[in-house]
Amino acid sequence: MPIPRHPHPLPSPRPTRRRTTAIGAGVGCFLIATGVGPTASGPGEAGAPMGPTARGSGVAVGLVAGGGGAAVGLVTAEGRSASGAMAGAGAAGGGPAFAVTAVGRPSGARPADAHPASVVPASVVPADGRPSDGRPIDGRSTGTRPADARPVAARPVARIAFSACPDSVPEPDPPARVGCGSLAVPLDHTRPDGPHLRIAVSRVRATGTPAERRGILLVNPGGPGGSGLPYAVTKRAKLPEQVRRAYDIIGFDPRGTGASDPADCGPMGGLFDAPGVDPVPRDRPAERAHLRGLKALADDCARGVGAALPHLSTEETAEDMDDLRAALGEPALSYLGVSYGSYLGAAYAAAHPHRIDRMVLDSVVGPWDWHEFDVRQARALLRQRDTLFAWLARDPARYRLGATPRAVRAFYTRARAALAAHPDHGFGPAAFDRAVYRALGRTERWAPLGDGLRRYLHEGTADGLRPADDFAAPASRTYEAANRTVTCADGPGPDPHTVLADIRALRRTDPLPLLTGLEATTCAYWHHKPTHRTPLGSPQAPPVLLVASAHDPVTPAAGARALRRTLPGSRLITLDNDYSHGVFASRGNPCVDDTVADYLIDGTTPTTDIRCAGPGLP
Repeated sequence: MPIPRHPHPLPSPRPTRRRTTAIGAGVGCFLIATGVGPTASGPGEAGAPMGPTARGSGVAVGLVAGGGGAAVGLVTAEGRSASGAMAGAGAAGGGPAFAVTAVGRPSGARPADAHPASVVPASVVPADGRPSDGRPIDGRSTGTRPADARPVAARPVARIAFSACPDSVPEPDPPARVGCGSLAVPLDHTRPDGPHLRIAVSRVRATGTPAERRGILLVNPGGPGGSGLPYAVTKRAKLPEQVRRAYDIIGFDPRGTGASDPADCGPMGGLFDAPGVDPVPRDRPAERAHLRGLKALADDCARGVGAALPHLSTEETAEDMDDLRAALGEPALSYLGVSYGSYLGAAYAAAHPHRIDRMVLDSVVGPWDWHEFDVRQARALLRQRDTLFAWLARDPARYRLGATPRAVRAFYTRARAALAAHPDHGFGPAAFDRAVYRALGRTERWAPLGDGLRRYLHEGTADGLRPADDFAAPASRTYEAANRTVTCADGPGPDPHTVLADIRALRRTDPLPLLTGLEATTCAYWHHKPTHRTPLGSPQAPPVLLVASAHDPVTPAAGARALRRTLPGSRLITLDNDYSHGVFASRGNPCVDDTVADYLIDGTTPTTDIRCAGPGLP
C-alpha cells in the first residue's frame, strides 16, 4: 500500500437503510466551509472504508485549539467523485490532499444508530483531546502526557458522521442499531499535516437510560490484521446486558486492515499458492528455500505497501484510537481487546494512560518481541496437539484413528504425508497445518477436525478438513498482509540464523512442528528496520483486568502474567481447566463474566487475582 493520495471509494450501504447528506459544519475549533450535496451512489470496491460521502465545495481551515489560533492547514474541499470518495479527505480542487479532513454532519435524517436526544451541538475539544473544562477522569489528572511517551504533534479534532453500514456488518437485535463512518488520521502522527489514512468505524449505542451510560467501549478482536468493524455487533451480542446498556460499543478496522486503507502485499512470496511448498523445512536445501520464500514475502510487502511500511504499526494504531476517542467527544475511553487486541491495549496504556477509564485485556499477548512470542506459541501448540491426540483416542469408534495417543499421531502423520505427496484439489501440507492450527485454539473445533481426518484417511477426501473460506480470498489476503506489516513494524525482527535455529529447535522438540504461527520470521528480511520495540503498559494507568485461559495455546497464560508487571495494580482472572482462546463473553463462564462486568460497570477491581473453575475438555 503506497502512501495514499486519494481515499478509497466507499462501499454501498444496505439499500434498506436511509442515506444521509453530509454537510461541512464548524466543530470544536475547526472552521469548516459548508459543502452541500447528495451522497454519492456509486458502488464501492470490496474492503473499502465506509461512511457518508459528500459532493460539494468549500474551504476548510483548521485551527489549533488553545494554541493561539495558529492555522495548521488549508484544504479546498471540492471533492466530487462518482465512485463515492469522501470530500475533504483527498482534495480534488487544488488543495493539498489529506491536510485537513472536513467534518460531516448529517442533514435531515439522524444517523442509523442515533438516540432520539443525541443531536446536540458539538463540544469544543482542544487538540490534545482534554475536555475544555479540564476536569479529571475518576480523579486522575489529564494534564500531561507521560515523560517517555512518543511525541505526537497537536492537531485539530474531527468528528465522525455515522450513516448506514455495508453488508459485512450485521444488524444487532432491536432496539439496538448500528451506524458506520470513517475518520481520517495522519499516516505519521508526528506529521499531522502529511498524508492521511481512512479508518473505518462502527458504533452501536448504549441501550440503557442516560443515567446508565458510562461512555464508549472500544473493542478489538485480535490479529494483527483482524477486521473490527463487524465486531461492535458480534461481540456486543455476547456481552452481559448491563454492559450493553452502559456503553456505546465502538468497532474499528485498524490501519491497513479491512476497510481502513487495506495493506496489499501482492503474492506474499507464494503464501497463497495452492498447494504450495511444505512449510516445514527438513534439510539444508529446504531451509535455504524457506529463507528465500521469507525474503520474497518481505520484498512483495515493500513493493505493495511502499513508503507506508514504517507506519502500519501498533504504536500508530494506538494513536488512531486516541483520535477516535477525541472525534467521539469523549474525555476517556474504555477498551476490550482480545488476543492481539490485548497488545494494542497495552500500547495505548503506554501512550495515553490518563485516557483510560476501564480496560480489559483477554487472552493476553506477552510483552516479548513478536518472534519470541511466535516461538512460545509454537511450543504451546505442540503441547495442545498432544492433548488433542489423547482426546481423539478416547473415542476410537467415532474417529477410527486408534485407541492410544501414539496411534492417533501415526494416523495424523500419515494423513499429512499423503497430502504432501498428493494434494487433494490444492489442499496440501500448508493448508493442512493451517486447519490444525485453527482447530487447536478452540476445543469445539476438535471434533470436526477428528471427523475430517477420519474422512480423509478412510474415504480419500479432504473436504472435511478444508475451511469454508478461501485462504486466497481478498479478505484473507488483506489480513495476512496487515499481519506481517504490523508485526514487522513493531520492533526489530530476528536474523536468518535465529530463524533457522528456532525452527531446528522446534523440530527437535517434535519432528512435525506447526510453523503456521511463525509470522515474524519474514521480518528477518524486512525493508524497514524499526529502532525500538512497541512500548507496553504504564505505572500511570489505572488498574486493568487481564483474563487468561489456563491452557490457551494461542496466547499462553504466561504472557498475561508477564504483561501484568507492566501494569501495576492490575488483576488477573484465570479460567482453570480450560483449553480455548478467548474467555470473557466467549466461554460462558459466570465467574469470569460477572467479575469483568462488575469492573466495567462499577469499577470494582478484585482485591486479589481470581481463579475460576473451567469446563475441562469436551
